[in-house]
Amino acid sequence: MLTVFGSVALDTIRTPKRTLKDVLGGAASYAAVSASRFAKTGLVAVVGTDLPERDRRTLGRHAVLDGLVTRPGKTFRYDGRYDRTLSVRTTIKTELNVLDGFRPTLPGTYASSRYVYLANNDPDQNLALLEKFGRARFSMCDTIDFWIKTKRSSVIKLMKRTDAAIMNDSEARLLAGEDNLARCAKKIRRESGVPFLIIKKGEHGALMFYKQKVVAAPGYLLEKVVDPTGAGDAFAGAMMGYLASQDSGVIRVRDLKRAMIFGNVMGSFAVERYGLDGLLGAGRKGAITGRADKYTSSFPH
Repeated sequence: MLTVFGSVALDTIRTPKRTLKDVLGGAASYAAVSASRFAKTGLVAVVGTDLPERDRRTLGRHAVLDGLVTRPGKTFRYDGRYDRTLSVRTTIKTELNVLDGFRPTLPGTYASSRYVYLANNDPDQNLALLEKFGRARFSMCDTIDFWIKTKRSSVIKLMKRTDAAIMNDSEARLLAGEDNLARCAKKIRRESGVPFLIIKKGEHGALMFYKQKVVAAPGYLLEKVVDPTGAGDAFAGAMMGYLASQDSGVIRVRDLKRAMIFGNVMGSFAVERYGLDGLLGAGRKGAITGRADKYTSSFPH
């Protein structure tokens, strides 16, 4: 089983062609739905009493919700606008609401999880939850620029406790204080000791740094992108879901390489439609493996 801890949100997404208001989103939602295509996934998150029942049902179709806490008040909200190229997103407003001060607990039904994904939460919250897993086989954490700026030491402390860390290229540059990604990775891994560092590069795919080596996984090429929201979370969720589905006892580099392929594939589904619709529409296993096969035929691993 895989446990995903992160935010469930009601997003407002503004693109040049369409604006969506109060749609189901959040890092945990994208990651859990993506991961669920591969493995049983348990969700740890907090929502307010205003979360529509249809959204709760959507999450419940894809994840175990024993760790989804409902508190009086409003659900976390995010409002952002993309530029005409869909490559730059500007934050208009963030409302933490019930997420502010949330202290996660681990349901007994999740205690046997051997795989743990800690999304871009407060790193101290992530650490507190991670400590509740006695024998996690593989754990991975994410972060965002806000935590790097305000809690850098906690971000590094969290990375010291995980098997892998994932972040985008701008976050890696901010964390390392370097422009060159190779130097960024070297500095971050030296300081944190994290065995595997994955740096996402948007439509260009991702890089995985380990030991003295690097693996490049190009993005899945699409002719049409409508909404990049959640693509990185879908990537991470698919990686963790794939690893959990293999559960081979020892995580090998070749497993991580294969996981990155599925990460790029699920990210491609995410950006083809608005909000979570792309991931929700990627339900046919044949569609996912077919796209993965197409990917590997043009880029053999």
